[in-house]
Amino acid sequence: MEYINVFIINHYAIHPSEPGGSRHYSLAKELAKKGHRVTVVASNFQHGTGRYNADLGKGKFKEEMIDGIRFVWIAAPGYEGNTVRRFLNMLVFSLRTRFNKLLKDKRNKPDIIIGSSPHPFASLAAERLAAYHRVPFIMEVRDLWPQTLVDLGRISRFHPLIVFLSWLEKYLYRKASKIVVLLPGASEYIKNLGISEEKVIWIPNGIDRDLLPDISSIEQKKKRDLFTVMYAGAHGLANNLDVIINAAKVLQDEGLADKILFRLLGEGPEKKNLIMLAKELGLKNVIFEDPVPKKEVYAKLAEADVFIAVIKKSNLYRWGISLNKLFDYLAMAKPIVFGVRAFNDPVREAGAGISVPPEDPYALAEAVKELFRMDPKEREKMGVNGREYVLKNHDFTVLASRLEKVLFEVAGDNGLR
Repeated sequence: MEYINVFIINHYAIHPSEPGGSRHYSLAKELAKKGHRVTVVASNFQHGTGRYNADLGKGKFKEEMIDGIRFVWIAAPGYEGNTVRRFLNMLVFSLRTRFNKLLKDKRNKPDIIIGSSPHPFASLAAERLAAYHRVPFIMEVRDLWPQTLVDLGRISRFHPLIVFLSWLEKYLYRKASKIVVLLPGASEYIKNLGISEEKVIWIPNGIDRDLLPDISSIEQKKKRDLFTVMYAGAHGLANNLDVIINAAKVLQDEGLADKILFRLLGEGPEKKNLIMLAKELGLKNVIFEDPVPKKEVYAKLAEADVFIAVIKKSNLYRWGISLNKLFDYLAMAKPIVFGVRAFNDPVREAGAGISVPPEDPYALAEAVKELFRMDPKEREKMGVNGREYVLKNHDFTVLASRLEKVLFEVAGDNGLR
């Protein structure tokens, strides 16, 4: 088999013209360069921004070619926040994907179907579609459902929904020919469920060189003559951005509000609350900005002196992290303050910044202050370390080759080669 016809089903997949992580666009693009045929199936309603990214008119789906990749956009109802409507959005997308006439068309039968799990219902739709076509199913594990819900303290492990999701999780792992994980410690979690560790392959998030500016073109393009600390990403509960607001308060109280500026780019259910908190604290050193498309984000990131990555302290991250924003930060050759407790610490591994305890605004403020007072050459060295690390370990060109190897192995095991 010279090429593979692969369907990638990811509810939240996007094109770089939209804000957010574009993992499957980048992987699909690299696979297409190698001669493979790739279809990406996603919802027309974008989770990160709360808006529709494809005009379907009155239809239930839309097919289009983008950069050599076939996208199929599935209609799903909009929602705001973690409400019943979000659950409805998940179910509608999954059912419409499973029974979509384009995806069921035997004239364009896939060789392999990959089901990504920002939630398990989309993965189940992928598995059922693979069974319909009698082709192998590969499970991609982004979030560990239902462990994510339990570890974030939102629901008891004995709740009937968690019991059902636990059964569904094991069912999908057993049905999968291979399991691709984004978290470096997830193989141990899956092994503990009685699944062979040999089925598990780690392919983390990464960066797309085609979108990345050359390091020589990364310049300070500041709107203000201030030391700029930037966060770019989702504004949700798990992101724990109130710790950044409180760190800004610490520095303002120390008289540094006219020297250090915090810029938060992005969207999410907690953004309004964060804006209110900043106003209540009377902060003059924090500004909030709209999200920007992936293909434009690097121009914004170039305006920073330092980046911040924080998430809520939780046992969930004992299996690791693979934050899209972190790889973008590393690629921009600027130091990072990393407030995360997890299985892995890419910032420490790369020597690309300062790691601090999570949920500690005072430690965060001290790290920012240390970088502010640091010799610019030392900051530059940290930034270069980060860029070299991410290009070596997280280039989507390399990650796509790793995925291609998995596809050929699965094809061979199932008599397709």
